Amino acid sequence: QVPVVESGGGRVQAGGSLRLSCATSGRTSSIDTMGWFRQAPGKEREFVATIKWNDGATDYADSVKGRFTISKDNVKNTVYLQMDNLKPEDAAVYYCKRRDTVVTIEASRQFDYWGQGTQVTVSS
Repeated sequence: QVPVVESGGGRVQAGGSLRLSCATSGRTSSIDTMGWFRQAPGKEREFVATIKWNDGATDYADSVKGRFTISKDNVKNTVYLQMDNLKPEDAAVYYCKRRDTVVTIEASRQFDYWGQGTQVTVSS
């Protein structure tokens, strides 16, 4: 099993900031992207942000653009999500996902590994 471990969640007032971390290890040369997703009670899990492991290209959900920043440290094998100007609707369990691409002679396959999640609570 590939470890994916989130940390940094907590409670903050609206307008405040939090920084989430996601550490991984093992076969890091296979990492294609790492990303953040979130799931609020009664809702589907949704995409938040992703970053390409090799070139650092990023993508964000429209709802967080301009407020959240995803970054990475390839030496520490860690991805960060800086969340600023938090809103009550940002409250959720935040999950980190690691996507590996493994290329063999026969095919290219992708494998997803999820963390256990970290709770973010935003009070108004």
